[in-house]
Amino acid sequence: MKPIQLASLGIQHVLAMYAGAIIVPLIVGGALQLTPEQLTYLVAIDLFTCGIATLLQVWKNKFFGIGLPVMLGCTFTAVGPMIAIGKQYELSAVYGAIIAAGLFVVIIAKYFSKLRVLFPPIVTGSVVTIIGLTLIPAAMNNMAGGQGAKDFGDMTNIALAFGVLLLIVVLYRFFTGFIRSIAILLGMIAGTIAAAFMGKVDVSAVAKASWIHMPHVFYFGAPTFNGTAILTMVLVAVVSLVESTGVYFALGDICNRKLSDKDLANGYRAEGLAMIIGGFFNAFPYTTYSQNVGLVQLSGVKTRKVIYVAGTMLIVLGLVPKIAALATIIPAPVLGGAMLAMFGMVIAYGIKMLSQVEFASQENLFIIACSVGMGLGVTAVPNLFAELPASVRILTDSGIVAGSITAIVLNILFHVLPVKKRVQSVPSLQEQQVS
Repeated sequence: MKPIQLASLGIQHVLAMYAGAIIVPLIVGGALQLTPEQLTYLVAIDLFTCGIATLLQVWKNKFFGIGLPVMLGCTFTAVGPMIAIGKQYELSAVYGAIIAAGLFVVIIAKYFSKLRVLFPPIVTGSVVTIIGLTLIPAAMNNMAGGQGAKDFGDMTNIALAFGVLLLIVVLYRFFTGFIRSIAILLGMIAGTIAAAFMGKVDVSAVAKASWIHMPHVFYFGAPTFNGTAILTMVLVAVVSLVESTGVYFALGDICNRKLSDKDLANGYRAEGLAMIIGGFFNAFPYTTYSQNVGLVQLSGVKTRKVIYVAGTMLIVLGLVPKIAALATIIPAPVLGGAMLAMFGMVIAYGIKMLSQVEFASQENLFIIACSVGMGLGVTAVPNLFAELPASVRILTDSGIVAGSITAIVLNILFHVLPVKKRVQSVPSLQEQQVS
């Protein structure tokens, strides 16, 4: 394959995942009220670490790397938990939790295939649905102009947000393939251009950003380790592993490669290492991006050389803050319109996972009802368990953790533990007559 072909295919993979890669730091950084300089760093280091994580996964060796043409990016399931942890325990606890969760993934990688019985679609689908539902309010706040904004709810903000959402819908409806895969990115670009004509874009962050900037270890300070935060991030990591497993098998099928338990373990270890690196560089947890699988199938190009090129491109982009700063000028309403589509997709994906569940079973309906109800209930009323001991509140402070634990426990109760059937549970008609 010629260099220009490799480069063009690599750019295509970068563009397909670029919107997802930059929107997570923008949402998290905005929610935690980072300065423009800090936000620029967060976007840049995220792109850099996405590249490192991708290369770790595509480089197959004895210890890590599944060796499939797969791209890694920051997981959306971590957005809500990271914001909640950051607001309650500060950023240091976020990165301590990410590092601890990464170590957990590396340790359990070999045994995770045996543990997967605890995380069937009814559990993971409920968790992903809860995460998506808890993110929607953040999208709506941004659509109105951003929480605390002077022009919150102004009709220009609403019009801009819905204009972006409408464009994304139109691109999804009337285009296929590559254009559809970057619809959200195109929507944000068009929305930012429109916002510039309305005087809502401040480019000072781009002017101040340097051209070259080397990554810093612990840019936001040394990590701290909090039990609640770690448990939350471990659950996020487990959900990401289950999602990634599906992507691995999809790519294995496309590439005509049968995956062994060793292959899966190597893939899980690569994701764990990517999380640890993300924690050290103050970036994010990383997972396999399913949107790039479509590109592999669409283009028919299955060589890992293309992914090596794409990963290298991400690293280069991450070393140029001037480019990263361009993402930070996106106004809140534009971001909100894109967020609604993205977070809605998280909910839709959770429902898709639940579609594999047998809904004729009352037990399954009960598991979904209790877990989603518990997750949303704790999110809506966070002080519900305020009087419990601190050691117990590890399981109840976060709606995502509470809902996840509920789903896991109920799944074990109804589907994992053996149930002895009562032979004579109902008296026969003759017995009733005798009595």
